[in-house]
Formats: sequence, structure tokens, C-alpha cells
Amino acid sequence: MDFLQDHYAVKNELLLILISVLLGLFIGAEREYRNKSAGLRTFILVCFGACLFTILSIKIGVENPDRLAANIITGIGFLGAGVIFKGDNKIEGITTATTIWATASIGMAVGSGYIYIALLGTALVLIILSALTYLQNFIDNYNKVREYRIAVSSSGDIQYCENIFKENHLAYQMIRQQYSQEGFTVIWRITGKNSHHEGLTRRLVDDPKIKAYQF
Repeated sequence: MDFLQDHYAVKNELLLILISVLLGLFIGAEREYRNKSAGLRTFILVCFGACLFTILSIKIGVENPDRLAANIITGIGFLGAGVIFKGDNKIEGITTATTIWATASIGMAVGSGYIYIALLGTALVLIILSALTYLQNFIDNYNKVREYRIAVSSSGDIQYCENIFKENHLAYQMIRQQYSQEGFTVIWRITGKNSHHEGLTRRLVDDPKIKAYQF
């Protein structure tokens, strides 16, 4: 009788591990498709590892199983920090880091036997990563924020740049400026519709007073 119970328990645990791998694969495939810093294998291993640690915490029978769960979250925090990096104008990788964190919670749910919660969590993660991307793009089209580095010949051209921003219906804020023998370089934070940004970049390319620009 004990042998049959142990055999059933092993089969059940193997099934939970397989489910965690599949759910991690679904989320990892979405990140891999978008060519993010953490891809297919990372998310499979995160979900599988969180599931296995949770199963072990239950099997070992420690007095406070939540302590092991808390350590899983701490470890995932260090892993997530590794995919966050600073780009030219913004911090990148935060979405991938939080997806790793959410995937670990899905693995823990599977390891605890709450399959329906894990399935719901996976569906919500995929909806947030995929469907809400269109909403994010819609918002960006109407309120795009960029930082421009614009090089001009003299300080008098700074007012000239402000007039260009106004002509293109863009809100602007000067962040900092740098002087060299070649001229002035000014960092601007520009806010407005994406179409207005496109009009601005075309104007900057054709304007003889603008020596260089970057965003």
C-alpha cells in the first residue's frame, strides 16, 4: 500500500514538473519571439526551478515552508537584476525582469499543486506581454517622450531649436547643455505625438543650422 502511494506521489510530482516546464516554455517563447535579453531556456528553467524547490520544501517538511518560498523570491530578484541595463536614454529590461519574477510565482503555484492558478497566471502574463503591447503603442503614438541630443553652432541657436519644437507642436524641456570649440550640444526632453516627432526629425535633417542630432 505504501509502495502504491509513493508511486502515485512520484507520478504526480513528475506531472507537476512537466507542467511547469510547459508553462515556462509558453512565456519564454513570447520573450524569445521579441528577442529579449532572457529567452526560452531562461524562463523554462525559472519556472521549473521554482516548481522543484516548492515540491522539495513540501517533501522535506520543514517547520516553515514559507521560508524556502521567500528564498526563492530573493534568488529570483538577483536573477532579474541581471537583465536590467541602462540604455542611452532609459532603463531597459525591467519588463523582462518582472516577467521572470512572475514566472517564478507560476512555478511555485504548480509545485504547490494549484494548477488552475498557474494556468490563469500564465494566461494573464501572456495577455499582458502581447495584447497590452498594442495599447502601449497606442499611448506612445499620442504621448511619445524622447530625449534628443542636438548640436548647434552657437548659444543663439538654442532659441531657434525651441521655435522648431513649437512649430511641430511638441512640448520641450532643456535637460543640460555642453559647450565645446565646435559649438553647443543640448539635451532636450521632447513630448508629443509620434507623428510630430517624425516631422521634427525630418526638419532637423534638412536644417542647415543643426549640425547633428541623436535620440
